[in-house]
Amino acid sequence: MNRFTITNLPLTGLKLITRQGMGDNRGFFSRVFCADELAAADWIKPIAQINYSSTAQRGTVRGMHYQDQPQAEMKLVTCIQGEVWDVAVDLRMGSPTFLHWHAQALSAANNHAMLIPEGFAHGFQALTDNVQLLYCHSAIYAPELEKALNVRDPCLSIAWPIPISELSIRDAEHPLIDAKFKGVGL
Repeated sequence: MNRFTITNLPLTGLKLITRQGMGDNRGFFSRVFCADELAAADWIKPIAQINYSSTAQRGTVRGMHYQDQPQAEMKLVTCIQGEVWDVAVDLRMGSPTFLHWHAQALSAANNHAMLIPEGFAHGFQALTDNVQLLYCHSAIYAPELEKALNVRDPCLSIAWPIPISELSIRDAEHPLIDAKFKGVGL
């Protein structure tokens, strides 16, 4: 029995994963990850790392982070409390959707996750207070290969759904895209 529905999103390789929960009067059970089932969504590597984040304030934006080669990573992002507007930007060199972005509402209530392929930047905005996210990564974090886009970059024109209330100094200072930016080779 499949516990996931996999939906292709407008950017090639980007997937919406809808989990099929089982519940009764005690609560519910939902599988977070299954290598066999997610192989159909092109997740073929083992999970190298699982991270957890907590965001206190509605309107906070985190992102747009990615890792360069050889530590480019897939991410499976799940909201386990509250709601976020999850954003992925295609950075793949030569992709027909290079620098295009797509966003999905992820929440504890809708049981959705976004599977983000290698070569994409990722970020989100908290749509509620006290958001908690769980991330499965296909590669170990390598600080020397971490890169980011500026969440306010006019080249991206990400339409954040509510005013940005909090943004780290680090995320606010990421450089804007210029003519030298060619993307990520895979």
